[in-house]
Amino acid sequence: MIAQMSPKDRLVVALDVPSAREATELADCLAGRVGVLKIGLELFCAEGPGIVQRLQKTAPVFLDLKLHDIPTTVVRALNAVLEMDPLLVNIHSLGGFDMMRGASEAILNHRKRGGRTRLLAVTILTSMDNSSLEQLNLKGGPQELVPLLAKLAKNAGCDGVVCSAQEAALLRAECGDSFLLLTPGIRPRGAEKQDQVRVVTPHEALMLGSDWIVVGRPITHAPDPAAAADAILSEMAGAGI
Repeated sequence: MIAQMSPKDRLVVALDVPSAREATELADCLAGRVGVLKIGLELFCAEGPGIVQRLQKTAPVFLDLKLHDIPTTVVRALNAVLEMDPLLVNIHSLGGFDMMRGASEAILNHRKRGGRTRLLAVTILTSMDNSSLEQLNLKGGPQELVPLLAKLAKNAGCDGVVCSAQEAALLRAECGDSFLLLTPGIRPRGAEKQDQVRVVTPHEALMLGSDWIVVGRPITHAPDPAAAADAILSEMAGAGI
C-alpha cells in the first residue's frame, strides 16, 4: 500500500458523464478535493483525447478504458494513449498473460522515457457476483478468481489491479504491499448500491488495504458534489491511513 498519501490523494472521482462541459464543470467544482479524475469509455468516446488533456490541468487522470484484445492491438492502443501520460490506465486481466506482458513492457518503456503512467489490470468487475460468473461458466466466485487473476497480472509485470475492496486484504497478503490496489464499488454509509454488487464503504476500503477508492454517483449526482466529496474525505480520514 502506498504510504504517505492523504485521503484526497486516494480519492478517485468517476466522471461518468457524456460531455466535456459536464465533466469540466464537475472537475472545477471538485478541484482541490480529489486526487484523481477518472475518464471512462462514455466520456472518452464522446470527447476523445482532448478531454484528458483538459482535465489533467485540474488533477491527474485515470484513463479507464479496460483494454481487452490481442496483444499487438492492446500495445498499439496503449502507445497511443500514453502520449497523454495519464496517471493510471487499465486493461482486462482476462486478456491473458501475453496481452498483459506486452502492455506492461509498453508502460515500462514509457516510464523510461520520463512518463509516469502505471498499469492496472481489471480482475472481476464489481458489478458481477457468483451468479453472473456462473453464467459465463467461470467457477469459484470472486474470492477464488480475483487472487488468481491478480497474481497472473503481477507476474506479467502490471503495477496493480482493479478489484473490489472485499478482496483487498487477501490480495495484500498474496501480492505484497507494493502491489497497487484500486477499488471501485465504493458507497458511503447509507448510499444505494445502484448497479454495483460487491460494495464497501470508504473507511472499510482503506482499512482493507486499498490504495485508491473510486466514487462516482454518490458525488457526481449529489445536489452539492463538493460537500459530498468533503463528507467522503472525512470518512476516509477516520481510517487513519
